[in-house]
Amino acid sequence: MPILITGGAGYIGSHTCVELLNAGYEIVVVDNLSNSSLESLKRVKELTGKDFAFYQIDLLNRQDVELVFKQNKIEAVIHFAGLKAVGESVRLPLRYYHNNITGTIVLCELMQEYAVKKIVFSSSATVYGMSDQVPITENFPLGATNAYGRTKLMIEEIMQDMYVSDPTWSIALLRYFNPIGAHSSGRLGEDPNGTPNNLMPYITQVAVGRLKELMIYGNDYPTVDGTGVRDYIHVVDLACGHVKALEKIMASTGVEAYNLGTGQGYSVVEMVLAFENATGQHIPYLMTDRRPGDIGVCYSDPNKAKRELGWSAQRGIKEMCLDSWRWQAHNPYGFHKKEEEVTV
Repeated sequence: MPILITGGAGYIGSHTCVELLNAGYEIVVVDNLSNSSLESLKRVKELTGKDFAFYQIDLLNRQDVELVFKQNKIEAVIHFAGLKAVGESVRLPLRYYHNNITGTIVLCELMQEYAVKKIVFSSSATVYGMSDQVPITENFPLGATNAYGRTKLMIEEIMQDMYVSDPTWSIALLRYFNPIGAHSSGRLGEDPNGTPNNLMPYITQVAVGRLKELMIYGNDYPTVDGTGVRDYIHVVDLACGHVKALEKIMASTGVEAYNLGTGQGYSVVEMVLAFENATGQHIPYLMTDRRPGDIGVCYSDPNKAKRELGWSAQRGIKEMCLDSWRWQAHNPYGFHKKEEEVTV
C-alpha cells in the first residue's frame, strides 16, 4: 500500500521521495506546484528508476483530495504541503492561516474518514520561538513569533488533540532546523522563487553570478564572530529522518515530536568560509543591521531522534557545501530554466 506524500515536488519532499523509493516504499505524490516544479518529480523518477502516481491538486479542494483516497489504498501520510516563507507570512497572515491550517484539516478529515491514522508532519524549529537557551530539546516552551511558525504550532496542537480524541492515531511531529545541501547527483536541490530567504541558496546564487553579494543581517550577536549561529542539516539526512519516522509510526500509536538537526551550530561567516574552502568560490558579503525577530544562537539537541528513531545526521558541513554548489553549478537557474553550466 502506498505512502501519500503531500508537497512531494518541493525541496525536502522530493529528496524524501527518493529515499522512500530507494527503501522500497510505494508512493503517491500530491502537489499544487505553487512553489515547486514538475521537473523535480521527473528527476526523482530518473534517480530511482521507479514510477509513481502524481496528482496536481490543492489540499484546499476537498473533492480532489478525496479522489486520491478513493483511487489509492493509502497506508500512511507524510505531510509537507504548505506555504513556508517567514517574511511573506508576516505580510500575508490570513493567506498562511487559511492555506496551511485549512489544508491540513481537510487532509486529516479525509484520513479519518478512510481509516488512515498514521502521519508524519513537517513541522519546524520556529515553534520554539525566541528561545534563549541551547541546545533546544523537544520539551522547551513553545511559542512561535510569526504567522508561518504559528501555523506549524497550531497544526501540532491540532494533531495532539486528534490523538487525545482517538488514541489509534500514530503521529510524528518533525521539527526541522536549517536544511541545506542537495542530492549528490546534482539533479535535485533547492530552487526558491525570487531572492532566497535562506542562507545557502543565497550563497550559491552569489557564487553562480545571479546575485552580486550576500547580505549578512547583524554582526553584533554574542557569538564567535558576531553573526547569527544556526544548526544546518543536510537535506538527505533530513529525508532519511522521515523514513525512520515513518517506520516508527507504522509500528506504534501515539504522538511524539522530534528535533531533526545535527546538534552543532555554525555562524553565517563560518558558513561562508566553509563554502569558500569546500568549493574554491569567493563569496563577497555586506554586513547590515539585524532583522527584527532574529535571535543570536539556535541549535538542536537531536538525541531523542537518535534514541527513539535510530536516526542521526551523517553528513558534515563540507559535504553540505559541496552538494549545494554541485546542484547550483549544474542548474544555475534552477529547474526548467537555462541549462547553462558552471565548471565545478
